[in-house]
Amino acid sequence: MVRPAWSRVILFPSGVLLAIALTGCSVFDRAEEPTAQQSGGTPSSAGASAPTGSRRVSLMQKLGADGPVRSLEVEPNGRWACADCAGDGVNSTGELAPDQVQRLQQMLTDPGLAKETDQARQYKLACIDALTSTLLIPPSLTITSQDCPGEERPPVGGEILLLLTQATPAEVRG
Repeated sequence: MVRPAWSRVILFPSGVLLAIALTGCSVFDRAEEPTAQQSGGTPSSAGASAPTGSRRVSLMQKLGADGPVRSLEVEPNGRWACADCAGDGVNSTGELAPDQVQRLQQMLTDPGLAKETDQARQYKLACIDALTSTLLIPPSLTITSQDCPGEERPPVGGEILLLLTQATPAEVRG
């Protein structure tokens, strides 16, 4: 039996939302960062500038509407773990090189990322059978792109995706 095309439109966002929700839970298991008063700053300086310090990032991918969710978690120190991140059912771990960690952390604190979020771009999925990649950057940045003809990746988000796919088994194309 062939599913109607509209069911794919519903199933994929449901899978992405589930993946985002599950990944978002891992954000709360890390130690809380010091507040402005604890670190010697003034209360009014908290949140007044772009995020600083080391950040983690998650990459969630799905090939088409029926493909399994692939996930890659990268800690601030560069250690990574992936579950089926190449679409081959293999789970693996590793560590980014020091220069990759430094470059990744620079990009993760780039103030331009706020303009690349799905909400800021009013992003809508354009292709059904493409590899969809979603970067989740705590506390609340979500940047999605697809390996879809004619779709341009956001500049900084695209560079983060490229770095992650070159340094780990995750793929940039479906």
